[in-house]
Amino acid sequence: MHPIFKKITLVIIITTFVVACDAPAPLVTVVQANVDSNPLKISPLTEAQEKSWASKDLIKDTIPGMSIEKTYTEILPGKSGKQTIVAVIDSGIDINHEDLKNVIWTNPKEIAGNGKDDDNNGYIDDIHGWNFLGDIETEQLELARIIDRYDTEFKGKTVAQIPPNKKKTFDTYQKARAERNKKYGELQQINQEYTQILRQVKASHNVVSKKIGKETYTLKELKAIKNPSEELQNHMALLSQMFQYEDSIPTFIKNIKGDLVQIDSQLKNYALEVNYRKVLGDNPYDITDTSYGNNQVSGPDIDGAKHGTHVGGIIAAQRGNGIGMNGVANRNIKLMVLRAVPGGDEYDKDIALAIRYAVDNGAKVINTSFGKYYAQNPEWVYDAIKYAAKNDVLIVNAAGNEALNLDDPSNRVYPNDQLDNISEMSDTFLTIGALDDTYGSEVVASFSNYGKSNVDIFAPGEHIWSTTPNNTYEFLGGTSMAAPNVAGIAAMLRSYYPKLKAKRVKQIIIASGLPITNAVIIGGDPSKRAKFNELSKSGKIANMYNAFKLAELNK
Repeated sequence: MHPIFKKITLVIIITTFVVACDAPAPLVTVVQANVDSNPLKISPLTEAQEKSWASKDLIKDTIPGMSIEKTYTEILPGKSGKQTIVAVIDSGIDINHEDLKNVIWTNPKEIAGNGKDDDNNGYIDDIHGWNFLGDIETEQLELARIIDRYDTEFKGKTVAQIPPNKKKTFDTYQKARAERNKKYGELQQINQEYTQILRQVKASHNVVSKKIGKETYTLKELKAIKNPSEELQNHMALLSQMFQYEDSIPTFIKNIKGDLVQIDSQLKNYALEVNYRKVLGDNPYDITDTSYGNNQVSGPDIDGAKHGTHVGGIIAAQRGNGIGMNGVANRNIKLMVLRAVPGGDEYDKDIALAIRYAVDNGAKVINTSFGKYYAQNPEWVYDAIKYAAKNDVLIVNAAGNEALNLDDPSNRVYPNDQLDNISEMSDTFLTIGALDDTYGSEVVASFSNYGKSNVDIFAPGEHIWSTTPNNTYEFLGGTSMAAPNVAGIAAMLRSYYPKLKAKRVKQIIIASGLPITNAVIIGGDPSKRAKFNELSKSGKIANMYNAFKLAELNK
């Protein structure tokens, strides 16, 4: 539902600023009016608007998009950019997808298929990037790995029995074990309940479908059965309840089966005494052990590359080809594929090496749409983040999807660039929260993490249409979708204004956003509200048009 606001005009006046090579002058923006009172679109979004809402303009379309279409229409005609590489560290990308195959990066220094490391970068035949996971698809969560690693040393002991130099690790182990056991037990209970429901519904559906004479029937047809026996009445009563959740029983059965598949996958993530990593043959706790993985960047099963393919499409799906969708960026942007995120928690080693690979092989923007709440070697990733900053590479990072305040030290998420809740280790690291397509009190996606110190800006992230494997397209939601929307803006700025340094691009994206001060719902709970400008450093939503206007003053 969209509440109605009175329409006002947004005017943003951006003053000129001067750039210094090593110490850039502060960006100054003067905002005459923010968008707090901008009207909402009264009618529901059309199908076309749903598929492209992130590209719309808040003032013109009354949809909280990033003004991408306006940028292409009013600013980019007559301009040309240079090729810019965006590294996507994710689950892999379907590099043969109809809407992506023309924007996939190809390593110009590598000869395909000759089995040699032609460019001497340590990776043989890395034509489109690297697969740090090999054939791994499922992986433990970090807390399960911590338990397995330290169980022999710590199980059954009290803190009094632990040497002082091991107490911090012991505390982490204890916390991980308690959390894992709680959540694993909850999943087992849900699995049992869903399995029982599925069994009962299938049995009742078989009886009723034979009685009615067809597989799919309506609630009205179900209730119209005449003179049912007591047994049939019980079947009808159960199925009537299921119609509260879906329009048909076959759809309900299909969806609950899907839920059970997801639950089974999560149980594998929480499993103990397993070693999915052994097939790689490396030591995941040795950052110098780098001879592992392969060049199959789509992974062993193309369906497992769904998340990364969706992210890649948001950034740079080919524009104007009449199929699928348009990415934020045009064909100047090439996608480097780095597969390092499995179905479970990523290893710190893989992420650190993937960031370094991206930097060393020419990426100017890195998208990191993943995260976890435990890390055993965060220092490796921190060093890689600093390495990216030193080499003028911007990292665009997803804030996370647990509706948590990341400023709370107990909610620390990895990766991040925070030394503490105030200072940062990198000035080229952007963390992105997610917006819904409803402007007003519900503009923050219900799942999005937030934080005045730990989140930089918000961008469209709910119900985002993009590419999925095998030439398909789907709506997905998450801060994983918000980050690539901003990565697309960053890539375009770096393409059209190549003299801009990564830290300046970060400043421009933050300074050029649309400011909001109104109270909004957080966590999807109407009773839980905060002013939007308290949810991130900028208090703004990303806007490509304003970013280009601001960059133009600094070219």
